Amino acid sequence: MAAQPSGPIIAPSILSADFAHLAAEAQAVDNADWLHIDVMDAHFVPNLSFGLPIVKSLMKYSDKPFDCHLMIENPERWAPPYAEAGAFNVTFHAEATEDPIAVAKEIRAAGSKVGLSIKPGTPLEPYLTILKEFDLLLIMSVEPGFGGQKFMPEVLDKVRMARSLVDSGELDLMIEIDGGIALDTIDEAAAAGVDCFVAGSAVYGAPSPADAVTQLRERALASAPHFTK
Repeated sequence: MAAQPSGPIIAPSILSADFAHLAAEAQAVDNADWLHIDVMDAHFVPNLSFGLPIVKSLMKYSDKPFDCHLMIENPERWAPPYAEAGAFNVTFHAEATEDPIAVAKEIRAAGSKVGLSIKPGTPLEPYLTILKEFDLLLIMSVEPGFGGQKFMPEVLDKVRMARSLVDSGELDLMIEIDGGIALDTIDEAAAAGVDCFVAGSAVYGAPSPADAVTQLRERALASAPHFTK
C-alpha cells in the first residue's frame, strides 16, 4: 500500500496549462513531484478535457509520475487503460460506480496505484470501510469539472478525519486535495493533514511555474506537523 511521504507532494494540474504547448508546460514544472492529469468526459462533469491518447503522448515528454484523476462515468471500463499506459496513480470517483472495490482491483492489476475521489458534498463516512483497498484518497475542495474555482475550506473536516485514521494506523494511504490550492490556502490544507497538493492556476498562472511549485512546497512543509522537518 502507500508509504507515507516525508514531505509535501506538489502535483501541478495541466488543466490550467496551455493546451497548445503541453509538452513544454509539463517540462516547466520539472521540480514538481507528480504531474496531475484531469480527465473529463462531459458526462460525469460538464466539461471535456483530454483522454488517453493525449496522456500517452505527454508521457514521452515528462518522466514525472502521472497522477491521473478520472472525472468520468464507467471507470470500470475506462480506468484500467490509464494504468496499462504507465500512469503512476489512477484515481476515480466514488460517485461514478456502484462497485469501487472491483474497479480498484482492476486498476491495480493493470499496474498502477489506485485512488478514490469524493466531491465536496459527498460524506466520507460511507467509504471508510473500503479505504483499505486504496493507496490514495482525493478530497475535492471545489466542484469537479472546471479549474480556477475558489477553495472550499469546509471539506477539511474530511481531511482531518482521514488524517486521524492514518496517524492511528487504521489506514495506510496518502491524502490528496484538489481545488483552489494556492499560497493563501495551502497552509490550512497542510495543517489539516494533506499529503499531496494539486495546484493548477497557482502554478501555471504564475510568472514562473517552477518557482510557484517551490513556494507551495515550502508553505506546506512549514504548516504541516505530519511531515518530517
